[in-house]
Amino acid sequence: MHSPLKDTRRVVIKLGTGILTSGIGQINEDRIRKICCEVSALQKSGRQVIVVSSGAVGFGMHRLGLTKRPSKLSSLQKCAAVGQSILIETWQKAFKPCGLTVAQLLLTREDVCVRRRHVAFKNLLEELLAEDIIPVINENDSVSIDELKFGDNDILAALLSSVSKSELLIILSTVPGLMDRNGSGLLIPVVEKITRAIESVATGSESVTAVGGMSSKVQAAKIAIQSGCGVFIGSGYEPEIIGKIFTGQAEGTFFVPRKQTLRARKRWLAFFGSPKGAVEIDSGAERALEEEGGSLLAKGVIGYTGQFAQGDIINVLQPGNAPIARGISQFDDSELAKIMGKSTQEIRSLFPQRRHLEVIHRNGLVRLT
Repeated sequence: MHSPLKDTRRVVIKLGTGILTSGIGQINEDRIRKICCEVSALQKSGRQVIVVSSGAVGFGMHRLGLTKRPSKLSSLQKCAAVGQSILIETWQKAFKPCGLTVAQLLLTREDVCVRRRHVAFKNLLEELLAEDIIPVINENDSVSIDELKFGDNDILAALLSSVSKSELLIILSTVPGLMDRNGSGLLIPVVEKITRAIESVATGSESVTAVGGMSSKVQAAKIAIQSGCGVFIGSGYEPEIIGKIFTGQAEGTFFVPRKQTLRARKRWLAFFGSPKGAVEIDSGAERALEEEGGSLLAKGVIGYTGQFAQGDIINVLQPGNAPIARGISQFDDSELAKIMGKSTQEIRSLFPQRRHLEVIHRNGLVRLT
């Protein structure tokens, strides 16, 4: 088993619905109480802890007598609205014997994507942690709609690990880690690099109260490790697993963080910015981006979608429309229509006052692959 970083000082712990419940939405008070004791022990050891807790929809389903996760958006929002108060009350009650105060934070994607709100949230998080208050964070499912959703709490936890500059993300679910379903069938203890082969062994969730599954956990790990945050995926059923992680005794899968992480500006572009459109590029431009790390020139652009202004974030699509990069456009969509396929000299004659003639300058571009 990979030895965890003993010097870790800030940790995000994400807990799935299946760990917090027994049956459909029935609160597992004993397990939650034990988790709180472990979190308390981490704090006493000098570490700061952020809790990302699923469960609102599941608790709401139980209170409303539902046995199947609703597919209708308003019905899901209803379950979340009913269940969220139950969820935070459960955490408050469980942390109280430990002498810890909790703070409820409900987020939509805009809270971390819009720069002003992102900074305000980050400042709040720092103040809570400085005063040993446990942030209990969940997606605000009662108001979130598709375009404002993180996808699931695995992704939310990964983004939080980046915002908070945490060194370790612990994801506890009902499975012991990433299993080699295409080979030995055994647990994969360490992942040095997330390859297509690693992604192919991850599967979705079959739970009636949960979403995502192992596939979303691997996607979350991709985000976290690029921010320099290690990721441990293990079973919340294993007794005292949180403490065991820091002594190297826990069973699970550890994703090794990248040594060369994305800088803050490019991390923002990759994970938090909301693209307003996209440009499709030819194979030559694709090679230039992948191999040379240069800017995106209009010469290699063969099409675009969406309406965007100069300064908006746009995706860069390879032939076949798979996104390979993202960046800040130097032209709006109407201007891009005039310069597609043209050389820099031709563009200069059209926009003589423009300082940057690249579609996306390399300083404002981040590769996603």
